[in-house]
Order: sequence, then structure tokens, then C-alpha cells
Amino acid sequence: MPQPRQMHLGVFVLGTGNHIAGWRWPGAAQSFEDLSVVQEIARIAERGKFDLIFLGDNLSTDPGMHPSFAARFEPITMLAALAATTTHVGLGATASTTYNEPYTVARQFASLDHLSGGRAAWNAVTSSGEKAALNYGREHPRHDARYEIAEEFVDVVRGLWDCWDDGAVVRDHATGRYIDPAKVKPLDHEGRFFRVKGPLPTSRCPQGQPIVLQAGSSEPGLNLAARTADVVFTVVQDLGEAQAGYQALKSRMARFGRHPDEIAVLPGVMPVLGSTTAEAREKLNRLQGFVNPGNALVMLSSRLGQDVSHYPLDALVPEDLPLPDTSHGFAGAMLAKAWRERMTWRDLFNLAGAARGHWVVAGTPEEVADTLQQWFESRACDGFNILPAWFPGAFEEFVDQVVPLLQRRGLYRRDYRGNMLRDHLGLPRPRSRLF
Repeated sequence: MPQPRQMHLGVFVLGTGNHIAGWRWPGAAQSFEDLSVVQEIARIAERGKFDLIFLGDNLSTDPGMHPSFAARFEPITMLAALAATTTHVGLGATASTTYNEPYTVARQFASLDHLSGGRAAWNAVTSSGEKAALNYGREHPRHDARYEIAEEFVDVVRGLWDCWDDGAVVRDHATGRYIDPAKVKPLDHEGRFFRVKGPLPTSRCPQGQPIVLQAGSSEPGLNLAARTADVVFTVVQDLGEAQAGYQALKSRMARFGRHPDEIAVLPGVMPVLGSTTAEAREKLNRLQGFVNPGNALVMLSSRLGQDVSHYPLDALVPEDLPLPDTSHGFAGAMLAKAWRERMTWRDLFNLAGAARGHWVVAGTPEEVADTLQQWFESRACDGFNILPAWFPGAFEEFVDQVVPLLQRRGLYRRDYRGNMLRDHLGLPRPRSRLF
């Protein structure tokens, strides 16, 4: 019998909390440069049977940014350390397709997949921030050009993962043959942007291929995700818009010969819990009291791709603002909400300060569980990327108070069904396309 549909859950890890001032909450972790903090978050995630933990990245910094954006470790290095102290939870990290080489990324995530026993996930992003170009001595490509590069980049990475077939490492003591050369091939890729010989000096991954994560919401981003992604992170503020976006992505998968169930759509959500609705809202209000126009405006300007500090805080957000050449997902969701609810710039910078533009849900554990169930069952998503306001306390509250409710309702697993991330996502292990 087919298994009933169940949620997938990830956790977006920022050591100082997803709220821009979450580190100011009593007892909150103070640094994203403390391995013990991230190890504790990973232990909580495994206790909650989460599919994966996710580390984003940024390739430039500004002291006025979110604390975990301004001071952080390189994420793949961090996940390699976590691979030694975790057993089941997936390990996802961002690596840019604009400011990397496919060979390097393919090798890094193949290595992480081996180190973790099959739990690696690559978040393929095009890097929206123009300041990154200044650190790499390059000119930042335009939005659509970045996606043209990304299309080829992802294909090269996946091709390199396929250069080794299963069973290539034979270790035959009788003949002295260590590797079967018939099961290792070069990629010999020559494209518009990249020339890559291959193969990698890393054998076939435990998962066959690491999981590919993406978050694009523009037309090129949706096409790339529909063709290549296993998990898609989305930015949402409204149930109807989330349902429309979910359908838009799933419906275009057929043109690439894929079934809609081959992608899990996980919108980001910041839950704030209280024993009563009033207590939860008071918590959120207290967090918002830590926000100041300086740090929130830096974040809002980044999300909207333009400096918005010159606008009067109590003026309505104008309805003729164009989508930027940076991130369409965040800008689109935030501006749509601002226009729909006639928000001022002060309202919008509070939104950016709360969860960096993601959706916020405040209420009792039952109310939050009800809302997540509604979104899941109405086909707005396949689960959620949880963004705790601070760590570890807010994450522990969700795992201890909301996850058991979802489990009792049959909406979420009570235990892992395997050791690899593909097992958690219900995805088959692919064979090499080169053999």
C-alpha cells in the first residue's frame, strides 16, 4: 500500500538566530562562529527527525548586516565537521554557481557525501549580491545571464558525479587491481561557459548523487528547479500565493520528463510559540523591540536590491517599485505583501528584521501545528524550512511542542526510515548516466 503523504522538515541554521536580533534573547547563542552551537542544533534536529539542516552563505560582508551574515564560517567546512557528530540528518550548504568552478563544487559535495555516509545536499544559487563581484575581481552578471551560467554549471557538476560507476573500486588483492578502469570515464564537457575534462578523484557517492537544493522563483529559476532540483526553498507570505507558486513549479516538471513528487517544496517559516496566543505575540513584540532602523534597513535594502534608506519610514511603499536584478523571490513576496496590506516602510523593515523576509507564525503549539497542516494539506507545500528566531531555545520549543503534534496527526515521521538524505526524502538512488 502507498504510504500516506507526510511533511518534510528542514532547519535554516544561523547561529545568532534567524531573527535579526535573536541573539539578544535571554539564553540565546551569541555566535555563528562556535562549532558547539551548531553541533547542538544538529542534535536537536536529529531528535526531531528532521530531513536536513541547512547552512546558507554570503560572499561579502557588512558590519550592519544580520550578525550571522557578517561573521560566519565557510559552510561546507562546517558541515564536514558536523558529519562526524551526526548520524542521520541531511547536511545542506550553499555554493554559488557564479563565483565557483563546477569541478571544485562537485568534488566538495562528493567528499561530504562520503564523509557523512550519504547525507550531502548542495544549494545551487546564482548569488544575487553585487558586492560579491568585488571580492572575486569580476563583473556581476545580470539576472538572466547568471541563470544561463547556472544551467550549465549544474549539468557539469552532476555529470562529474556520474563519472564513476558503482563497483569501480574493486581492491582485488589477487591481481593487485584497485580500480576497474572500465567503470571510470571522463566527462569531456565543452560548453559555452565551461570546459571540464573529469573525472573527479572521488568514487561514486553513497547517494549516487548528492541532493540538489534550489531557491529561485523567477522564470529562469523555476525552469532550472523543475529540471534539476530535488528540494526547492520558497519565500512566501500568503497561502494563495504559495499554492499558485507550488502549482507553477510542479506543473512545469513534465516538460523535463519528471514527476511532481520528485521535488519537495519547503517554504521558510519562523514559528514563535507561547502557552497562549497572547504570550506568543508578546514574544514576537519583544523580539521586534530589539530591531532598529539601521540593521533592518540594511537587510531590507539587500532584499529589494536597492538603497531604501531615503524613504520616509511612515510613507506607504510605492506600488511602482520594479523587481530588482538580485533576488526575485524575496523582493516579490515582500512587495506583494506590502501592496496587499498597504504597508509603510516601517512595516516592511520590521518584516525584514523579523525573519529576513520570510513568513512568521506566532501562536500556541496547537495553532502553529494547525496552520502548518492547513498549508501542507492544501498543497501549498510539501513541508517547511523552519527558521527559529534564536538558538537553541526556539528550535527546542518547536521540536518538543509542535513536532509531537504533527506526529500524532500522522503528518510527520516518528523515526528515520534509512540513513541517507534520499531515504528521508523518499527519492531513489540514481544510476550513473554515463554507464
